[in-house]
Amino acid sequence: MARGFGPAPTPDITYTQCKRCGTELAGLDGRYSCGVCGWSNHWSEGHRPLPAAEDDPDAPPSPVNPLGEQ
Repeated sequence: MARGFGPAPTPDITYTQCKRCGTELAGLDGRYSCGVCGWSNHWSEGHRPLPAAEDDPDAPPSPVNPLGEQ
């Protein structure tokens, strides 16, 4: 069930240098991935929490157990 927070805010474009090779990176809300060396920061280092899967309006419905068990 969705949490009812409304639409997700538009992410901010943020900039930093790659911690491995020094390339200038652009990311969304403090989440980065370097296309030169492959470095990426951990998802928890972002500037705001990620939305939950159930908040995705395009998410497929939960699978139904054909045996009716939960």
